[in-house]
Amino acid sequence: MIDANAWITPYLTDVFSTLDDSDPVVKAAAYSLFAGGKRMRPALMHASASMLSGYGVTPEDIAPYAACLEMIHTYSLIHDDLPAMDNDDLRRGRPTCHKVFGEDIAILAGDMLLNTAHENLIMLAMKSESHARASYNISHLSGIAGMIGGQSIDIDSEGKKISLDKLYELQHKKTGALIKAAVTAPFYLSSADDEVLDYLRDYSEHLGIAFQIKDDILDVEADESTLGKTTGKDERDDKPTFVTLLGLEGARAKLVEEENACNTALDYFSSKNMDIILLKELSEFNLKRDH
Repeated sequence: MIDANAWITPYLTDVFSTLDDSDPVVKAAAYSLFAGGKRMRPALMHASASMLSGYGVTPEDIAPYAACLEMIHTYSLIHDDLPAMDNDDLRRGRPTCHKVFGEDIAILAGDMLLNTAHENLIMLAMKSESHARASYNISHLSGIAGMIGGQSIDIDSEGKKISLDKLYELQHKKTGALIKAAVTAPFYLSSADDEVLDYLRDYSEHLGIAFQIKDDILDVEADESTLGKTTGKDERDDKPTFVTLLGLEGARAKLVEEENACNTALDYFSSKNMDIILLKELSEFNLKRDH
């Protein structure tokens, strides 16, 4: 599978090389950003760009965007872990940012990562209209129309019974939006037509739900040391999930259904003689992952 960590780390390192590493906020941001993790979103962006290479875009073109997206994702994790949000003590196998640096510094570290990402997206946007569209796509999907909107529904749904349709809306935004940003961003730097974009969105939407269903299952079944974060949180916080709404077997069946929908979208790309190997590997990885 793609080593996305090696691919984007040089870009992230360049960004941090211009910052004052004695500042506690910078230290806290680096602590969380360079903690590893699956780097699923950068891997998806790399895979999408590779598939679209026949349309004039390469993984090298899109790597700075992947670095920005990972900064946005990491900021969201820092804030998610805060006591006012999910109140978690463990992330990526070690204490969460606020447990090490304090809540005040953790809040600012998240703010810094978000702001730094958008500073870099603005610089990228100045290159051309296509770069501006790619930058806007990431900004839009990380905001109230996407990830933040999903987080808002998530907080409002704690301790409540919600419908499966509402849960889909929640997770299409909270988890799915940044996955959609990763998969679709390369399109804006390519010469592909809008039909390709439609199928990229379709693939990413089903993968986003599949990814969340797998997370919900792992929260029940996984070992904490393997998962790298606290297990049993959903039950503790009385959160609606695919497991609580559908049961464990129902969630597993829904996971397979979403994976099949991913494959249907990939069949379209294959029919256009695009290389789907990397995107297929990533959706299959989601089915098998234990963290």
